[in-house]
Amino acid sequence: MDDIIQFIRQLYGEPEAFIPLHAPVFTGREKEYLSHCIDTTFVSSVGEYVTRFEEMTRDFTGAKRAVAVVNGTCGLTAALELVGVGHGDRVLTQGLTFVATANAISNTGAIPVFIDSDPDTLGMSPKALEVWLDAHPEEIPHIKACVPVHILGHACRIREICNVCKRHGIPVVEDAAEGLGSFLDGRHLGTFGKLGVLSYNGNKTITTGGGGMILAGDEELGGHVKHMTATAKVPHRWEFRHDAVAWNYRMPNINAALGCAQMEKLDEILADKRAVAAAYRDFFASVDGIDYVDAPQGCLSNYWLNTVLFEDRKQRDEFLARSNDAGVMTRPLWALMADLPMYANHENDGLKNARDLAERAVNLPSGPRLKP
Repeated sequence: MDDIIQFIRQLYGEPEAFIPLHAPVFTGREKEYLSHCIDTTFVSSVGEYVTRFEEMTRDFTGAKRAVAVVNGTCGLTAALELVGVGHGDRVLTQGLTFVATANAISNTGAIPVFIDSDPDTLGMSPKALEVWLDAHPEEIPHIKACVPVHILGHACRIREICNVCKRHGIPVVEDAAEGLGSFLDGRHLGTFGKLGVLSYNGNKTITTGGGGMILAGDEELGGHVKHMTATAKVPHRWEFRHDAVAWNYRMPNINAALGCAQMEKLDEILADKRAVAAAYRDFFASVDGIDYVDAPQGCLSNYWLNTVLFEDRKQRDEFLARSNDAGVMTRPLWALMADLPMYANHENDGLKNARDLAERAVNLPSGPRLKP
């Protein structure tokens, strides 16, 4: 295990300093754009950087519309309600995910149902999804959405999931919080379902401090998303008119300014992160008993967090303790949603693969190494 720690230190050129899991890098025009916000006083939800950031994201992802919001959880909550999810409905998602996925479903008043993962993608298994639907035909009228998650920047089997859901008339909302810069067969993650959501938290591939983006594949739907996440205000020169119960989920201009500067460096950030992933892949190819979690076939991943699988939980925990004691930040995957107290009584399909993955996986330092 010490050789892994030494390799990580060499990879990041830090023989003694603390190595974080994924720290943001600011190598572009961030300070310039932030200063412009302050100088012009446009620091809140109105300003040129919001529009620019949305357009840059739309063009990069290929979505028809991109709508900036205050964070990914709010983005998921809004997206679910906008596809018809409401109080008492059921929403299918995966048991192996960050808690924000399940919380967004619960925030709508709906009830999450947790489906198992594929062991190679870590994302929702379309086979497990179909098995659950076939076994619960009486529940299908109450299922108003399916939320697959692209874990660690790797694509889940989103096409197969969308096909299963289409047969049952279930809209798909992609949790692509970790997926900016990841593509499946040339198509950006978050653009396969009816809506998709990205995150720009401080530990993501790029950051706006806090923030998210809702991706829409339909211009009309995207316009409705924009309207509803901006208090449903009807345009007027001076009057305040609103035509629906809506949200104030708008991203402030000052956050979008950071996002614009970060997007200008996105290609460099992705290139370095993929170089880090290649180094990990080559290193672990010669390490017995530890498997590197690589991107599935057809996926150009952003490798948000490089991950390895140990033989068992005991070995995993030993490495977590040793690496963190040595000043190299490593983390396990999240606790399964079914193991959290607020979701312990929610229905799941046993989550066999998800539990095995959660007990053996470790996230390694994966941030870009770019310097100002």
